[in-house]
Amino acid sequence: MAHVDLSKYRPYIVIGFVVLFTLLVIWMRGYVPAVDMVTPEGVNLLGNDPWYNLRQVEQTVANFPGYAWFDAMTLYPTGDVVYWGPLFIQIISALCILAGAVTRPEIMVVASWVPPLMGAAMVPVTYMLGRKIADWKTGLIAAGLIAVISGTYAYRSIFSFVDHHITETLFSTIFVLAYVAALLAARGHPLSTKSFETLKIPVILSALAGIAYLLGYLNMPTMILFALIVAAFTLVQVLLDSFKGQSSDYLVLVNVVTFAVVILGTVAIGFPHPGLSLSMYTFGHVIACGALIAGTLALYGLSTFLKERPKYYFPTVLVALLAIAVAVLYVALPDIYNLLISSLIAFFGEQPVTTTVQEARAWSLEAAWATFHWGLVLAAGGAATLIWWCRERINPAHVFILIWTGVILASTAAHLRYEYYLAANIALLAAVFAGAVINATWKDAARFLRPESGSRVPDRDAGEKQEKAKKGKKGARTRDVGKPKISSKDRPDPFKAGAFVAVVAVTLFFGGSCFATTLGMAQTVQYGGIDSQWMEALEWMGENTPDPGVDYYAIYDKETFTYPEESYGVMSWWDYGHWITFISKRIPNNNPFQHGVAGPNGSAVYLTSTSEAEANQILDNIGTRYVVTDYQIVTGKFHAPATWADQEAQATPFQPHFLLPESAGSTSYQAVPFYTQQYYLTMASRLHNFDGSMTDPRSEVFYVEYRKPGTV
Repeated sequence: MAHVDLSKYRPYIVIGFVVLFTLLVIWMRGYVPAVDMVTPEGVNLLGNDPWYNLRQVEQTVANFPGYAWFDAMTLYPTGDVVYWGPLFIQIISALCILAGAVTRPEIMVVASWVPPLMGAAMVPVTYMLGRKIADWKTGLIAAGLIAVISGTYAYRSIFSFVDHHITETLFSTIFVLAYVAALLAARGHPLSTKSFETLKIPVILSALAGIAYLLGYLNMPTMILFALIVAAFTLVQVLLDSFKGQSSDYLVLVNVVTFAVVILGTVAIGFPHPGLSLSMYTFGHVIACGALIAGTLALYGLSTFLKERPKYYFPTVLVALLAIAVAVLYVALPDIYNLLISSLIAFFGEQPVTTTVQEARAWSLEAAWATFHWGLVLAAGGAATLIWWCRERINPAHVFILIWTGVILASTAAHLRYEYYLAANIALLAAVFAGAVINATWKDAARFLRPESGSRVPDRDAGEKQEKAKKGKKGARTRDVGKPKISSKDRPDPFKAGAFVAVVAVTLFFGGSCFATTLGMAQTVQYGGIDSQWMEALEWMGENTPDPGVDYYAIYDKETFTYPEESYGVMSWWDYGHWITFISKRIPNNNPFQHGVAGPNGSAVYLTSTSEAEANQILDNIGTRYVVTDYQIVTGKFHAPATWADQEAQATPFQPHFLLPESAGSTSYQAVPFYTQQYYLTMASRLHNFDGSMTDPRSEVFYVEYRKPGTV
């Protein structure tokens, strides 16, 4: 049978699979949900923030390429500052203009397709990253896994979730790819300042990494997290190079070029926000990137100065200098200290109010397993594999991937929202482990399937023994001694074959279960939009309430804008602020950025106030003319305004919980909320439960008494 050499067709096969995985994403996260969600009225977008992003798209299309850093159509009576960048909005706006989408339904459809298309772009990016740190098998497995992986990542890259989260994941992964490529190019060739040829490729790749970082920064200022990752990696890698007696000049080249490009681009973009906060577009980002460059040069200089000393000198001196630097910053430059140190502590910390924001909550083990399950096991194996590979020869790309994963994992543990970043790490590390095991065991598995294909050696005495057998007694049985034997080195190893089967099975199970979960979500995601009652109420509000006198499409300057006399605000809980802006074209007093919620005039204090006079004073203070409530504010969401109003007592004065047996005689208990008199006096309850009308108690009276367990 003719043997077909597939190796020469490998590039075409690989490209075919990458294209197939890419089309799978477009079909599963784009076409499947779009079939049920696109109507003549547009698209019922998911969640809350996508509605505001679409409001921004409408505004940007009307003023293209202008971008509003201040919005007068939210957070009355001050307006609100927009704290994320224009990249995602302007990509959608440009596509709308190119597609000729001018009506609201047309814009909604075009915008809804952008997240799944960006999710599809993650497939080739992940393939190239896997191939760069390992081989083509790892790249293909990683591409297949990122195409189907479920959880927050899949939800935030699905049709109609018009938000910048998938853009964060895409451009941060592109940055990682470019940075890793620059590292490998710089480390793999001798560098000389006298020969531009030795610097050309590393410099170009480093500049591309800087551009990728800038694009991520133009999307969200949280891209600074990747500067932190680079800083942590640089510290670790310089230490490793020092122990190995190797130069870290390649790190200096890559970091200086990358973040010089970032600084130049940041200055060119400008600083629309005052101060030094790293969570906004301020000059603080220039300081942070400059500190990273200076830190890299300082580490390189210190390691070079101490290279002839005992190895323990460098880490000892480094720890001492870092402690002194932190102390000096704290005493002499408190603003810089707060910028670099306090921001880091605040990022990984948690306050009581964050428990009321789903994406800001801490990540639990149950949530982690529910999302990634066996992918966590495979990813742990991938991390162990990279560490094992570094045992003999330290590869800076592998070290960077490990630190990238560690920081993103810590970020996700602190705040659930970063789970959509972690998906790329899980897919990549799972592929590293699967690819490494397959490379080490596939030959043994193949020999089990086709034992005759193994190398065989003939018995040297075969001919002689056969002749002797012929000369024996008539009818004597002749041994088939001419059949060649399998050499011991080519016998299949049962352990390796078993490992091959186990890892392939677990990888396929992980990918298959993720595919089923993501497909199921895509088929039911249409139920996650705004409900019909809210839509009807807000459409009525837009048609039957006075115009606030603010142009919905205009871009205003924060420093010069003033509200007209006829303007007013609409009070509700912050979840619904963007719906009020987009559907009613009215101005909410608070919004899902959690602005207008806290403080004496915040919606939390208003909704939980038990004094009608004090509540009315709040409305007068912030110019509110209408209040909108729903059943969730007085039931499942009530704990949120109660917690924002009083972070210590939270909802306990209104909704104490008691442990009751699940059934008669049961030893299992469930927490059941009870509503106190204080709850029924809150403005939320008065307005929604009693329609704002005075209500007399019913004739029957219930007496409730708390009794300690075991007492009579």
